[in-house]
Amino acid sequence: MRCTSYSTAGSYNLLSLFQSLQKKEKAQLFRNVLHIQKNKGHIFYFSYGVIVCWGLTEKEELLTITQLKKYEDNTYQSAEIDEFTYNYGDAMRISDDDITLQNDSTLTKFSISHGIAQSVKLTIFEERIHRVISRTRSLPEQLASKGKISMSRKEISRKMGSLSKERHFISLGTEIFETPEFFWEHPDLEPYYQRTAHYLEINKRVEALNKRLQVMHELFEILNNQLQHQHSSRLEWTIIILILIEVVLGVLRDVFHVI
Repeated sequence: MRCTSYSTAGSYNLLSLFQSLQKKEKAQLFRNVLHIQKNKGHIFYFSYGVIVCWGLTEKEELLTITQLKKYEDNTYQSAEIDEFTYNYGDAMRISDDDITLQNDSTLTKFSISHGIAQSVKLTIFEERIHRVISRTRSLPEQLASKGKISMSRKEISRKMGSLSKERHFISLGTEIFETPEFFWEHPDLEPYYQRTAHYLEINKRVEALNKRLQVMHELFEILNNQLQHQHSSRLEWTIIILILIEVVLGVLRDVFHVI
């Protein structure tokens, strides 16, 4: 059977979605996650723009995503997708993207879905930060080889603005990857989440993401220093020109006085 996660937007308006779905579906709201049971399948909507579907057909999943559009904030141009299969056995385990469940409990699926949702959202951040670093990779190289960055003040300011925006977006998003508060109240379910997070290497990937954020911070500092250097150079030349003008005017005054 299918278990598929989709990251489609920056966030969902869960309250509006809940009010709409409960009119025709059996809907439950767990903190920042909305759950509905669809026939024999389950859908979990996470407030940070991810849904995890269990036991649905691909057609049903795509229809769900289409119906979700009006509740999205900052819709992505294309959804990020993670696909698994699942079955039932004597103990919970994950291997080769196949999940074995020891029971058909909604809360078990919910616990595992937390890890799956975090993973697909993390992929969005990983790709986003990779693109930013790739676009700015030449800047440290220019500084090392030429001693300066060959960009105008306007271009540097734009780069700094873009870099600051991405850092802010990703830094705020990293809170998503902490152990969900749900497990404070249900510690017996946390092992399902932890096994999933371990399999998907959530902690290692978040650590790598934070290191890349540090690289972005260093790039920002490089640009800021270059901007300050350009500003200082501009001030120095302005002062030199003013001094030259004053000298020329002084000479002219002396010449006309002599005459």
